[in-house]
Amino acid sequence: MHNFYTNTNATILFYKCALPNMASAVFIYLYVIIDGIFVGRYLGTDALAAMNLVMPFIMISFALADMIAIGSSVQIAINLGKGKIEKARAIFSFCIILIFIISCIMGILGFFLTRPLSVLMGADENIQNLSTEYMQIFALFAPFIMLAFAMDNYLRICGKTFYSMVVNITVALSNIVLDWLFIVVFEWSLFSAALATCLGMFLGTILSFIPFVFKNLILKFKRPMISLKILKNIIYNGSSEFFSNISSSIYTILANTILLKIAGNQALAAFSVILYLSTFTFALILSMCEAMQPAISYNYGYKNILRIQAIFKRMLIASSVFGTSIFLLTFFFNEIMVSFFNKNDEVDFANIAQNALMLFSFSFLLSWLGKLCASFFTALDKPMLSLIISMIQSFILPFVFIQILSHYFGLNGVWLTSFVSEVFMAFIASFLLYKTFKDLNS
Repeated sequence: MHNFYTNTNATILFYKCALPNMASAVFIYLYVIIDGIFVGRYLGTDALAAMNLVMPFIMISFALADMIAIGSSVQIAINLGKGKIEKARAIFSFCIILIFIISCIMGILGFFLTRPLSVLMGADENIQNLSTEYMQIFALFAPFIMLAFAMDNYLRICGKTFYSMVVNITVALSNIVLDWLFIVVFEWSLFSAALATCLGMFLGTILSFIPFVFKNLILKFKRPMISLKILKNIIYNGSSEFFSNISSSIYTILANTILLKIAGNQALAAFSVILYLSTFTFALILSMCEAMQPAISYNYGYKNILRIQAIFKRMLIASSVFGTSIFLLTFFFNEIMVSFFNKNDEVDFANIAQNALMLFSFSFLLSWLGKLCASFFTALDKPMLSLIISMIQSFILPFVFIQILSHYFGLNGVWLTSFVSEVFMAFIASFLLYKTFKDLNS
């Protein structure tokens, strides 16, 4: 490991670490887009709008499971490193039960609160019905599918990274097949899209549990035990990712409410197309950053600052090239992108969505910088700074500018919010990076 992280050519190191992780992310997140294409193409803009309306609430539920999984992974890895294997197993077993309990609670809340929340956000009766049927499927499956998010972390701790990738790909493929079967062949309504996703993730949960039951992994199920101190550490270690996830979800809820007031269901459906594209883009950027984090952390511990600069330079170049490429594709080919989601070639939806993508596309020129900056600070063991950057980028700046811009520019103001926010974020990120490298070199 020492020679690999410290002596390998920085460009080769980048290729070996980043590209496989990015390739895996492409496959995993592609099914999310395909899911949206099936809904938009075969069920229409109202179904796309309804799915977008409840998706932030679903993501908040998953963020809770992710917080426990990420936070406990740190504690489990530390105890394994100290040779306290039984303690690590006890923490692992406790967290599986804790996630199951949390998922049951979130499932109950989701089942009964979806309709009141959709009414509160200003949805019409059709959207209320569609969003409720979609959300209630997720609510029923919640205890079984939220564990899939957690098990991925525990498989990696046990060295089952390839198996974890195979599970993710299997989930993606099964979801695509079930989407086609339920929506295209059986011609079921929106609930079937949720059913396809949940069945795919349930399969992922089963496949993830199999090695822990039948294989001789270092983590095994045993009597769950945990101290209050460790529980606090788990929540603290996972809080950065949790608040990053829910802040973007809360902003999406706010944007959805504003869009419904300004332009109704079609604007909401157009926003869902933006979210699919931006989620896919950010997933690739984050997968690259996560793949390079161990190399940066290792060289930070080794006090090899020049090496850190070389690695970061390649991450910076790759991110900027990727962001620019997505901008060009979105700006010039937005008509083709929208057509994938457009049932019966609805003219009004096409016009709104194409205009939305064209205006939003400028944000891709800069949005990668904040993500890169937050991940870089995590690798340098600065979790609070990483959290602050994530909160500013995904919630604070968009929250402020969507109020101002939508007031003065209406619908166009909503689409431009991200770009204006990212301009300010670029100045903040650049200043913090300059200060950090200055401190590292001093």
